[in-house]
Amino acid sequence: MILDNLLTFDLARTNAFGIGNTDSSNILDVGLVGGLPVSAVGGGGARDMGIADAPAVPKILTTVLTTFTSGGAPTLQLAFMGAPDAGNNTPGAFTDFALSPVYALATLIAGVNLFDIDWPEVPAGSPTPRFVKLQYRVATAAFTGGTFSSYIVLDRWSQIMSTTGAVGSGYPPGISIPN
Repeated sequence: MILDNLLTFDLARTNAFGIGNTDSSNILDVGLVGGLPVSAVGGGGARDMGIADAPAVPKILTTVLTTFTSGGAPTLQLAFMGAPDAGNNTPGAFTDFALSPVYALATLIAGVNLFDIDWPEVPAGSPTPRFVKLQYRVATAAFTGGTFSSYIVLDRWSQIMSTTGAVGSGYPPGISIPN
């Protein structure tokens, strides 16, 4: 898996989110070709990111680096959002393209991959996005700590997870793998 700073929503971001919605640190412009907007080089303002290809080339990945903490029982949901160009190389209105499951505090432990999805299709009636971001939606209580990173990646590292959802040390007991 190759991580690219230009395709990073958040890098080792500390999670001290209160109740409500918080945007990723970076809004990514996926409509640039050679540093210029696609519209400046003969395109329509957004690139084909392999949407609806099987398998999709770009993927979304959020990894918990240190276990989340809270004095209560918060939940977390991630939203992948896209927006067209507003006409001046800035984002227009953002639309939800994909939502993660709702994660409880007990599942947000170091090593867990959240929102591990292929690049989603554009919802009906929405334009192809030039700008994308993640939004972190917290309900019921605030988080007091924990860190995570979020990226667009070309290929994920799909290590086997333990029963807790963290990176495991191999196959679970009882599985025989012929060599």
